[in-house]
Amino acid sequence: MRIISGYLKSRRFSPSAKLPVRPTTDFAKESLFNILSNRLDFSVINALDLFAGTGNISFELISRGCIKVTSVDNNYKCIDFIRKTAENFEIDNIQLIKTNVFNFLKFSNQTYDLIFADPPYDLDNMNEIPDLVFNKKMLSQDGIFIIEHSKNYNFESHPNFIEHRNYGKVNFSMFKMK
Repeated sequence: MRIISGYLKSRRFSPSAKLPVRPTTDFAKESLFNILSNRLDFSVINALDLFAGTGNISFELISRGCIKVTSVDNNYKCIDFIRKTAENFEIDNIQLIKTNVFNFLKFSNQTYDLIFADPPYDLDNMNEIPDLVFNKKMLSQDGIFIIEHSKNYNFESHPNFIEHRNYGKVNFSMFKMK
């Protein structure tokens, strides 16, 4: 994996094949960040990366100048990998939280400017994630919430849905406060 842009541009990191993850492809990540860079000023962003896995999205956000990134995953090996990679990259503006994402969403009182969720594609209750985010008012007024999913999900009927993007097998649904 590589970081596409920002002060860590071209830095590579290699997670173990034993991690239970499906990282966002470089192609999909680059396409998504091209869209986001035209809509957001990363230098004023407080971001949340749910189902953080390898930290792929977290590191891209930090490299582009985010003030702080909170990475949440329930797998100790994933959190440990992100921690070690952050230390290797000398990153100090990442907060790692090892917990179940649904518990985090239920109990967090924070507001974020960008929330990215990359749950397992076969997650039974994936459709609940947008409602948890919006019911808890976790997204700032001008913030963007993105969920990565397979083609089997369609979020277009959600009242906060704004657009869908498809990059091969990777789908992104985007939401805003209304």
